[in-house]
Amino acid sequence: MKVLVIRDGFGLDNLAHADRPDPTPGPGQVLVRVRAASLNYRDLLVAKGQYNPRLALPRILGSDGAGVVAAVGAGVTNWKAGDRVAGCFFQNWADGPITDAAAKSALGGDRDGALAELVVLDAGGLVALPAGLSFEQAATLPCAAVTAWHALTAAGCGPGTTVLLQGTGGVSIFALQFAKALGARVLITSGHDDKLARALGMGADAGVNYRTTPDWDKWAKAQTGGVGVDLVIEVGGAGTLERSAKAVKVGGRIALIGVLTGAGTFNPLGLLMRAVTVQGIYVGSRAMFEAVLETVVAKGIEPVIDRVFPFDRAAEGFRHLESGTHFGKVVVRVGDGE
Repeated sequence: MKVLVIRDGFGLDNLAHADRPDPTPGPGQVLVRVRAASLNYRDLLVAKGQYNPRLALPRILGSDGAGVVAAVGAGVTNWKAGDRVAGCFFQNWADGPITDAAAKSALGGDRDGALAELVVLDAGGLVALPAGLSFEQAATLPCAAVTAWHALTAAGCGPGTTVLLQGTGGVSIFALQFAKALGARVLITSGHDDKLARALGMGADAGVNYRTTPDWDKWAKAQTGGVGVDLVIEVGGAGTLERSAKAVKVGGRIALIGVLTGAGTFNPLGLLMRAVTVQGIYVGSRAMFEAVLETVVAKGIEPVIDRVFPFDRAAEGFRHLESGTHFGKVVVRVGDGE
């Protein structure tokens, strides 16, 4: 089988396709023929050595994959050949709070990932795909959609709440779709007016260009009558956290998800004095993924796919993601279609 690995050292120049023997599922495992995978910012960090500089190489990349069950191992009764499935980001987090064991079961990091023609996954680390959802659409969900869902539902997002989103990448666009489905008001920032226009067309209630309005925290407070937003979906990290802290209301919440702006320092005094809750959101459980699928079907939500790259051009997909020009998700078509 063909796989995409990071080998011989970190950096996108070290992305390469390789041949591996076809794997065989062991007891409690399922062999999945991958049809599509999607790329996350985390995958860039892994490839560049910024996620885990001590990661053993070579490593098959990618945490998000969808496809068809090819075979099952001994003792597996809940899956059969031909089932349409997607893998969970965490193979060992079924429900409830995250555990240390669950945190170490992420695909494309501690374990080989989904950018391969065949992958072996745990029988408990899969979800069934609903009819009508393509493999490419399904592949966008395991990381970005579950992360957005986790952040919103943990904060009690619903009617009467206002959510502030940063940018128009995968997590933010799913957060826009889910927040509107839950009945919330949505504010969004972007560095591109055309992307803001698209987000507004998708239901965002107001948007601002952070390049022309760098004090977007003041803009967000003005949009809420000076009170501040209930929840910030924080994907920037240290470079935006200070403004997020100013944009959120007293007693509000910040869902800390990404580090797009890199590392840095932050004075937490403002959070303390205003009783702001900051919660780290590390994707989510299989139960959350199943809730995402139920909502996608019930609300008719269509994942936003920016571009689809063939498997032999997957490295181009990484560079496209790195460019920051995408809107929504970047997908790699690994195998044959539906």
